[in-house]
Amino acid sequence: MNRLQQRHLLGLLANPLGNSARVFELSGTNVLITKRGQISTISLEDLASPPSVEKGIFGATAILSMSGRREILLRGARFADARLFSDTVKSAWIDFNLQALEREADRLAVLHSEILNLARPTAYPAACVITPVLNDALALEASLLSKLNPDAIGPEAAACVERIRNFALNPKAIRSAAIATYVTTELERWKDFFDTIESKPLTAEQRLSVVVDEDATLVLAGAGSGKTSVITAKAAYLVKAEIRKPDEILLLAFAKNAAAEMSERVEARSGVPIVARTFHALAYDIIGLVEGSKPALADHATDDLAFINLIKQILKDLVQTLTEVSRGIIQWFAHFLVEPKTEWDFTSKHAYYSHLEKQDLRTLQGEKVKSYEELQIANWLYENGIEYEYEPDYEHKIKATGRRDYCPDFRLTESGVYIEHFGVRRQKLPDGTERLMTAPFVDRDEYLAGMEWKRKVHAEHETTLVETYSYEQQEGRLLASLEAKLAPHVTLKPLPADMIFDRVIELKQVDTFSQLLGTFLRKFKSGGYSLADCDAKSERMKLGKRSDAFLAVFAPVFAEYQKRLGGRIDFEDMILRAAHYAETGRYVSPFRHILVDEFQDISQSRARLVKALKGQNPNARLFAVGDDWQSIFRFAGSDIHLMRYFGSEFGGIFAGESGVHRAVDLGRTFRSVDQIAFAARTFVLKNPAQIAKQIVPAGTTTEPAIKIRMVAKDEDQRALGDVLHEISAKIDPAQTVAVLLLGRYRFLEPDMRDLQRRYPRLRIAYKTIHASKGLEADHVILLNVDSGRTGFPSETVDDPLLSLVSPEAEAFENAEERRVMYVAMTRARHTLTMMASKSRPSSFITELINDPAYAVAGAAEGEARPHECGECGGRLLDVRGQDGRIRYRCEHVQHCGNLLPACPSCGAGLPRHADGTASLTCRCSTTFPTCPDCKDGWLTERSGRYGAFLSCVRYPVCSGKAKITTVSSGPRLMNLKR
Repeated sequence: MNRLQQRHLLGLLANPLGNSARVFELSGTNVLITKRGQISTISLEDLASPPSVEKGIFGATAILSMSGRREILLRGARFADARLFSDTVKSAWIDFNLQALEREADRLAVLHSEILNLARPTAYPAACVITPVLNDALALEASLLSKLNPDAIGPEAAACVERIRNFALNPKAIRSAAIATYVTTELERWKDFFDTIESKPLTAEQRLSVVVDEDATLVLAGAGSGKTSVITAKAAYLVKAEIRKPDEILLLAFAKNAAAEMSERVEARSGVPIVARTFHALAYDIIGLVEGSKPALADHATDDLAFINLIKQILKDLVQTLTEVSRGIIQWFAHFLVEPKTEWDFTSKHAYYSHLEKQDLRTLQGEKVKSYEELQIANWLYENGIEYEYEPDYEHKIKATGRRDYCPDFRLTESGVYIEHFGVRRQKLPDGTERLMTAPFVDRDEYLAGMEWKRKVHAEHETTLVETYSYEQQEGRLLASLEAKLAPHVTLKPLPADMIFDRVIELKQVDTFSQLLGTFLRKFKSGGYSLADCDAKSERMKLGKRSDAFLAVFAPVFAEYQKRLGGRIDFEDMILRAAHYAETGRYVSPFRHILVDEFQDISQSRARLVKALKGQNPNARLFAVGDDWQSIFRFAGSDIHLMRYFGSEFGGIFAGESGVHRAVDLGRTFRSVDQIAFAARTFVLKNPAQIAKQIVPAGTTTEPAIKIRMVAKDEDQRALGDVLHEISAKIDPAQTVAVLLLGRYRFLEPDMRDLQRRYPRLRIAYKTIHASKGLEADHVILLNVDSGRTGFPSETVDDPLLSLVSPEAEAFENAEERRVMYVAMTRARHTLTMMASKSRPSSFITELINDPAYAVAGAAEGEARPHECGECGGRLLDVRGQDGRIRYRCEHVQHCGNLLPACPSCGAGLPRHADGTASLTCRCSTTFPTCPDCKDGWLTERSGRYGAFLSCVRYPVCSGKAKITTVSSGPRLMNLKR
């Protein structure tokens, strides 16, 4: 029966409002529905189940169940008619489903087989392999499977459909189970291979990293964990397991020697001839294939000195030929060479002085000044041909005042005018008036009193004083204001730009700037930046006028550099051009597996090339081996974020999840004993942004493995000899051991020929820490772990301008320097000795000594805890004078000048405040009365015009005093007064 109609009388009783249908009619594969005179159509495909029939008081109700639990009812029908119609539609519905199933039979069979194979996978179920299967399952689920009823298709077809639907609904769980099954089977299958591919069987972690074959796989290979073994085994496994052909595998390294070593090792260990290449060699080959020939390489591309000399020559030529550009270049050297920070940017003297010591505040005339604002004034005077003296003795002798001799900031030699620059700013008060303020760490009342005293001196001696103020610099009118104030006294005679530039060359300031320009240029090119990008980032980072001045010079320098390249290319061009050809398809990549060594050193441009090669083939995989703990080449463009966010950068997509990848931690180190391995791990993980890894050391030791040797001034060579003698004395006479001397800088290298002659049983080598990557030795000696500009951690930080073309800076202080220290520590197999200045050890040494977790030995108690300077918050360092006496001097000697004698009782210690007491006590237990005026001084007895009295040992810098009184029946007492 193809038609079911509501009976008239029953319809009136069952459906008085006409809400339900009046007629159902089967027409081919559709059901026509008449309701309130309107006819609508539904397909059999839309039925979730065959029609059902229910008996009622007023006749039968036929129900059509749709997807989404929607129902269409026809009330008031004869039960027999409704039953017959239901059977007819059911039969049509089953036929419809079976026909639909038959149309997709081949597709279903293939899909079912692929899903069934996931229970016993014969290849790694990578996201890129399983995603097409999942996409097909999801498409079938939406178009067909979700609409099929098991009753309509039979049990065998229903089981097939159910398996496919289950996979579509639970793809992640099924893929994870498949991966686990495959890995277990494969590890057992290739056990003999893993046992014999290297001289020692691979560890469980190494085997796992070889078998895992995700879209992107990151092997976290800590220092000495056998990363080369992993890459060798991976390449051999891919070929031997017939996963890839040799020419489908790309082995990439960063250095020529590393690539050559990798090629030799792969072939020697596995018999598989796979040639490893550097990124530049690969890029050069790609360019040659696309363009038909390889463009010549610029002469300076492989010669850093030639590159910097080219930049210097470009600067010189621009000064001589382009007026606007020459003016910008001179303005840079005169006013923007250093960061424009003043004391107002700091909250303590110590922080401000530390900043000043990292800068070279040297004027165009050649002297060093004490602030950025003084530098501006001095260079303006020089630019305008006004001869001056910096901090000369005042021409009149001032009567004894307890002060140091008066030395004004500047004296103009021709006019005799003095210039004093005062570090004060204006603060508006609620009543509208203003008052002068000093920097946060400066005593305002004392400073303002000093200003008045200087004015009074000039007034009394009738000398001309011109005053400038920090608030003028803050308001952007310091130099304009100075020009107006000097107008009655001097005539400006501006020097030619080329003369000033010659002076810059003479001061070697052009060398530093050329280095900055060269580094910026290379990073600018390799990162694919534009000047607009730099402008936008400068504005975002609020780098201000200095950034504008730099970019105004860089733009013409870069344009001229590109012009002088002519038809040649540099290394930055190589990578970017090759990446472009891969991205646009002009180069067709044959590679299905890309294996990258030292992945922590990858830059944005190299990452772009890797992504382009990988992106050409949906089945291509990336296998990266690296250690973010050893990422120490940010200055050369490496971007640690590419490793930290490896998944989002290189991972695949599966089941709606992006960034799909696998990370394997090798864990075991074959190099360092437990004390060194664990200490290095603890040290580097102080930075929470580093990827945490477990470490299994190469062995254990009960002897101290990390030692710190504190070295007195000028005794570095003797101390080094002592350490080498100790090592040599402990080895068997017939043996030799390797000793690696490490330094943060090249200039720290000692006389190696002399050392080798003196210690013939030691194989001694020197390397900078950066050059020591991949090396190891029985014993490592780390030299000059001191504080200072060329200390370790290095305080010669990258110029902030480089952040315009660099990965985002890390928030953790000394993040990269901490990784440099990790690299140094993990070169050692058995012992690590760090040599640090007794008077100025680095913050790293202080940390290693103060934290028991590092278990270091060899530093005397208290040696790494210098006293704090009460004047500025820096450190008081013990120094021995020519007279043999020890004094304690502030580390910021050029700025602070705090100087204290050693304890007069023991001649070595420094009296300090004991907890809860007002007196000062030395470590020899001698106690002294505290100076009432300063934090560090104590009172000592002196003789004066009116007899004995007590005064501060820091006199005349500090004028703290006290009277001496006596009591007839008691000891001498003090009456302190300021």
